[in-house]
Amino acid sequence: MKKSNNGEYRIENVGEDVELYGWVQKKRNLGGLLFIDLRDRSGIIQLVSRPEDDFYEDASSLKNESVIHVTGLIKERESKNIKIPTGEIEVILHCADIPFEINEDTTALEDTRLKYRYLDIRRENIKNNLMLRSKVTLLARNYLSDLGYVEVETPILCVPTPEGARDYLVPSRINNGSFYALPQSPQIYKQLLMIGGMEKYFQIARCFRDEDLRADRQPEFTQIDIEMSFGEEEDIWTVVEGLMKKIFKETINVDIEEPFLRLTYNECMDMYGSDKPDTRFDMKIKDVTEVFKNTSFEIFSNIIKDGGIINAIVLKDGANATSRKKIDEYTEFVKIYKAKALSYLKYNNKELTGSILKVMSDKEKEEIINNLELTENDMVFIVADKKPIVKTALGALRNKLAHEFNLIPQDKYNFLWVTEFPMYEFSEEENRYVAAHHPFTSPRVEDVDKLLTDKENCYSRAYDLVLNGYELLSGSVRIHNSELQAKVFEAIGLTKEEAEAKFGFFLEAFKYGAPPHLGVGIGLERLIMILAGTDNIRDVVAFPKTASASCLMSSAPGKVDKKALDDLGIKLK
Repeated sequence: MKKSNNGEYRIENVGEDVELYGWVQKKRNLGGLLFIDLRDRSGIIQLVSRPEDDFYEDASSLKNESVIHVTGLIKERESKNIKIPTGEIEVILHCADIPFEINEDTTALEDTRLKYRYLDIRRENIKNNLMLRSKVTLLARNYLSDLGYVEVETPILCVPTPEGARDYLVPSRINNGSFYALPQSPQIYKQLLMIGGMEKYFQIARCFRDEDLRADRQPEFTQIDIEMSFGEEEDIWTVVEGLMKKIFKETINVDIEEPFLRLTYNECMDMYGSDKPDTRFDMKIKDVTEVFKNTSFEIFSNIIKDGGIINAIVLKDGANATSRKKIDEYTEFVKIYKAKALSYLKYNNKELTGSILKVMSDKEKEEIINNLELTENDMVFIVADKKPIVKTALGALRNKLAHEFNLIPQDKYNFLWVTEFPMYEFSEEENRYVAAHHPFTSPRVEDVDKLLTDKENCYSRAYDLVLNGYELLSGSVRIHNSELQAKVFEAIGLTKEEAEAKFGFFLEAFKYGAPPHLGVGIGLERLIMILAGTDNIRDVVAFPKTASASCLMSSAPGKVDKKALDDLGIKLK
């Protein structure tokens, strides 16, 4: 069977069986005969299907721009079209094969759409998302340029460094046995630009992290990086708020109010059980430990004695809508977050019912009603355990309930600055404290003396911008003197020799005068996700990877031959 470009067939090809691919340019149904103009880069050729064909119904349902693969027999046309090169012939179809229909209501599986991503891009929503991304990038460039920020491109091939996520490594052929790393973020370079006197820098930066993926994360992503010298938190926050205001107004015509709400990390965890809370709905976590301080309920009593807490959330008007089966489901859900149990109470007809009612005194019942400000048909969920478990479990349950009971207004955009993050977090895997943000983050002035002696209560000048429950931005005030930087390295277990080996060139730069500086990295894909109204980051990336970090279209990552490995000095295990 002959394969050639559609526009290359002529009258001399009559009688040949051919295989064709292309896009449906136009479809006409004339007296039972179905005519399809099939287009590829070379031109158009006419296809013909008859009502008796098994595939006639499928062919009739094709829409413009559907992609099809057909086989057929070339015949001479009765009614010729001299305006096109193939106008003397037509193809009588044998069959039609369509990967998927290109329309907004496609039922094609995501894997199929990713395999034929070049077709999927023709769908209106994917095309619009990519155009939206282009517009946002241009808005950011113009806005920052107008403020005097200079765009500088930093290297993609970097030196591997510890901390943060796992690096993607690139072997060096010229220096066998040595490796580059793809940048997780151009962190060191943008700080070196401040030391170099650029004072105001930005970049639309490609970043790479070898970590487990999820719906809002890809192995390669883009940041809008901004760095400034001689500023404080208020200065960079003002720049970012102005940028967000401009982007939202000029893309989806939404007016964003300034200044954004600000909460410390501890305030977020206490109220929402998350450092990236969705504040579009209320349902704050309430501490009811005091209510049960003299409880006769042994389980609660022992938890309080062991330094634990008892917290609750209230699902307004949810008592009648929450079945026993649902409560059991929620109980299993909080166990994912290491909570041992989930207690509940319902408030109806000015009376409480529920799993712990029998062990509650009249005073405790009254205090629960008053402290939680219960009204008719309210549902209360209670977790008692160590503080981190209680907060995290109730925070996750809060989000689950909000989605199930449609408590989240979809037309709201709630920005929140989360400040004063912990300087360190304890890694169970490494059995040591590691940098919670990155090791160049400045501690709070009042916590400098705690860096080595009280890591658990040491807080940083790091900040995140949260939008509708997504971490949109991460940033910090940077360390700008070598003594403090050395102290932070020591606190996370880096010896002087290790610090010198990993960051020697960076530490040396401090000797020549480093200005105070700070910056942010804005997650471009997450921002576009929210603007586009999708919760799948693959919808806003031209050629995305799957959850297993593979590309179904190109089959990346792929194998390499032995010679290539030998050139790199690599032997596969």
